[in-house]
Amino acid sequence: MNDTPVLQCKNLTKSYKLGTNVLDNFNFSVPKGKIIGLLGPNGCGKSTLLKLVSGLLVPNSGEIEICGIPRSEETNSLISYLPERTYFNSRMRVSELIDYFSDFFPDFDRELAAKMLDDLAIPKGERLRALSKGMKEKVQLVMVMSRRAKLYLLDEPIGGVDPASREYILNTIIGNYSPESSVIITTHLITDIEPVLDEFAFMGWGGTILRAGDADTVRAATGKTLDELFREVFRYAPQNT
Repeated sequence: MNDTPVLQCKNLTKSYKLGTNVLDNFNFSVPKGKIIGLLGPNGCGKSTLLKLVSGLLVPNSGEIEICGIPRSEETNSLISYLPERTYFNSRMRVSELIDYFSDFFPDFDRELAAKMLDDLAIPKGERLRALSKGMKEKVQLVMVMSRRAKLYLLDEPIGGVDPASREYILNTIIGNYSPESSVIITTHLITDIEPVLDEFAFMGWGGTILRAGDADTVRAATGKTLDELFREVFRYAPQNT
């Protein structure tokens, strides 16, 4: 059995300006077959980490491995990344977006994408600019989760989605990754995503992991929800200055 982590970050450091490290000697490992909540206050480095892993940013120092392979152009095909903000060309039709993903990603399942769009009542003939912000975010999530990737990076996947659609979207996340894949979700809506999480990591300033573990084990041991634990941990955590 291959126990190589899907993601391994070793002594990762990233700064945007002299003297300020968003991530400071950050270490993080993600095993196969897990949905992990990366939870922390705005500005603590969650989005920066996902951009580093996806290759949109380059670390100042440290190492990133995807399925045991050093982060490179080769590993891009193993990652499906959902950024916090939509980035699609607003003039494109939803159907054109399906064609684009089919051409660009060999692992894209267009039948799955079409089914999820139908389930969410999103017209495939509509241009993106005619859709609401929430519908655009749903389209983007559908495209990302219709790939057969090894690592899904979801940055605030339900932040702009109406509460009625959140359950479907969370079930979509659960149902569309394999035992060989893992999902990292960043969000501030802990109560909403808590039921789908296998593991969690509370991330403080500078990329410090303040607490992490198996979600069910920690809930059973403490008698508290992850949301309650989050509030407790960050009530006493050092603040960014």
